[in-house]
Amino acid sequence: MVFSSMTFLWLFLPVVFVLCLLIRKPKYQNILLLIFSLFFYAWGMPYYVILLLVSVIINWICGVWMEKWEKGRTVVLIVSVVANLGLLGYFKYANFILNTIDALIPGGNTLPRLNIGLPIGISFFTFQAMSYVIDLYRGEYKAQKNPLNLALYISFFPQLIAGPIVKYRDVNKQIVERTVTGEKIALGFRRFIYGLAKKVIISNILAISVDRIYATDMTRVNSALAWTAAICYTLQIYYDFSGYSDMAIGLGRMFGFDFLENFNYPYISSSIKEFWRRWHISMSSWFREYLYIPLGGNRKGKIRTYINLFIVFAATGLWHGASWNFVGWGLFHGFFIILERLGFGKLLEKSRILSRIYCLLVVIVGWVFFRANDTGTAIEIIKRMFMPWQYNSGNMILGVIMNAKTLLITFIAIIACGPVQQIFKIKALEKVAAKWKNSLPEAIVLALLLFYSITLLANDAYNPFIYFRF
Repeated sequence: MVFSSMTFLWLFLPVVFVLCLLIRKPKYQNILLLIFSLFFYAWGMPYYVILLLVSVIINWICGVWMEKWEKGRTVVLIVSVVANLGLLGYFKYANFILNTIDALIPGGNTLPRLNIGLPIGISFFTFQAMSYVIDLYRGEYKAQKNPLNLALYISFFPQLIAGPIVKYRDVNKQIVERTVTGEKIALGFRRFIYGLAKKVIISNILAISVDRIYATDMTRVNSALAWTAAICYTLQIYYDFSGYSDMAIGLGRMFGFDFLENFNYPYISSSIKEFWRRWHISMSSWFREYLYIPLGGNRKGKIRTYINLFIVFAATGLWHGASWNFVGWGLFHGFFIILERLGFGKLLEKSRILSRIYCLLVVIVGWVFFRANDTGTAIEIIKRMFMPWQYNSGNMILGVIMNAKTLLITFIAIIACGPVQQIFKIKALEKVAAKWKNSLPEAIVLALLLFYSITLLANDAYNPFIYFRF
């Protein structure tokens, strides 16, 4: 089940929300939310809810065991990390490893493949579970004795299948005690509607053009179409994932939980380093805390720092998908992070405009590797982007791909992903922005956005979720 579905909007959410309003005590709300969260997860692949519960049980036992067996804390931590990574590795990376080995063996295609479906959101709930045990090992809190509370933390439906990755220390007190106010509910609905509109009205429409270009025979794709696909996907993935994060944060507020922000207008960044402070913040902070710093961070010399960065960004790419093009995407970003550390970052500081153009160009090219089905396709697209004189015989008509509606959505997407927000930071316009928030005109706009989003969904509009598969 996804947030941008009629089943969720008209049945699941109203039922859960009303029941939680009737049940005031967090203790009983937690049981209700846990039941509905497991139902939410089981909607698409019922048998994988067992895997989710196994993850909960393993990490709950390890947490209690770690607190009781003081001398064996490190052993318990290792058991927990191996178990979590083992589940993730088997269900997400087993066939990837077999494919890679086969590719290295002369003759190839000799190893058997495992008939394994990818459990929805396994990367997200595994990382949450691991952060719970690791921070417990570090002494940041006491072990959660109630398995139902830990189960709710790991499986809570707003952030279960596509994040943000919530750390236990940020919500442990809210699980036990929280307050739901009218203002919080209103803010939650407001955030949810904006997120739904970003997903349904912008991302879904852009996805149609992107998918049509990538599904076309590459010999028919010229430079203009390659750039169109790259730019539209850059916008599509931002509005898809940030829209989902907005919906998740909004839903959390409606039920009394405060989740940290996951995006901060990444496309206005002046460097790749800044980009990763603004993009998918919960994931980048997870890798920083639980991989980069334990590897030594930047404390063991420059060479070791660069090696650590390459490891982190290779892992970041692999986390997104079991394919070498994802690893390539991660290393591509890692290369520019290191380049900026070597001194290029200081050059960027001399020109705010050129630095933003550089960053956006790197990000757009990187998304080609992310979107393409394989590395070969990604290279073909990039070649057409930067060597137009060699690929000017494509016979696809750009006007067919980018109709008036798509062009309008693209224009709105561009100005709404950072430039407008930067303009309203100007002191002369701050009062205008403040008056707009929670005003009657905004309420009318929200109502129209909700109505139009539901209309599109009711008409069976194309409704993919990019991060749904991670």
